[in-house]
Amino acid sequence: MRSRSRRDGNLRRQIAYLAARLVAEEGVTDFAFAKQKAARQAGLTEARLLPDNREIEAALRDYQDLFQSETQPEELRALREAALALMRQLAPFRPVLVGPVWGGTANQFSEITLQVFADDAKELALFLVNHRWRHEDDTRLARVAHAAPTPLARVRLWCGETPALLQVFRPEDERRLARASSEEDLASRGRIADLEAILAA
Repeated sequence: MRSRSRRDGNLRRQIAYLAARLVAEEGVTDFAFAKQKAARQAGLTEARLLPDNREIEAALRDYQDLFQSETQPEELRALREAALALMRQLAPFRPVLVGPVWGGTANQFSEITLQVFADDAKELALFLVNHRWRHEDDTRLARVAHAAPTPLARVRLWCGETPALLQVFRPEDERRLARASSEEDLASRGRIADLEAILAA
C-alpha cells in the first residue's frame, strides 16, 4: 500500500511538471487543458491522480526558477508595468489585477486579466470607445464568489502589444469577490496601489 501511495504521488508530481512545462514553453494558459494533455503524454487514465491547480502553479514556479530565471522575471515586470498603465486609465472602474500577472507566474504568452466594476457593461464600452480603445465584447457563464453561474460580460483589448481581458462585474459583486479571494488566498488579487508597491520594491 505504501509503495502504491509513493508511486501515485510520483505520478501526480510528474503530471504537474509536464503541465507546467506546457504552460511555460508552449503558451498553454488553461491549467485544466494543460493537465489533461500532460496526463495523455504520461499515459495516465486515473482522474484521481490529476494534480490540482495549486500543484501545477507550484511546479510552474519551480520550472521557471530552474529554466527561465534569466527571462521570466523581465517578462513579468514588463507585463506588470503594462497592467499598471492600463489600470490607471481604467481607474473609474476600480480595476483589480488577478491571474498570473498578479500571481507572478506570467511569461511572454500571458495576458493581463483585470476585474472591473460597472453598473452596466455599456458604460465601460462607451468609455473605451471615447478613449479610442479597440475592443471586442463577449459573455461567458461564471461563478461570482461561489454563487450559481451567471452571465459575465468580458472585454478583450490590447495594451500596446499585450492582450488584456477585462471581466466586468457589478459594483455589488466587489465585496463578495474580495471576501472569497481572502478565504482562498490572501495574495490572489491586487489594486493599483498594491501593484505600484511591488514594482517599486
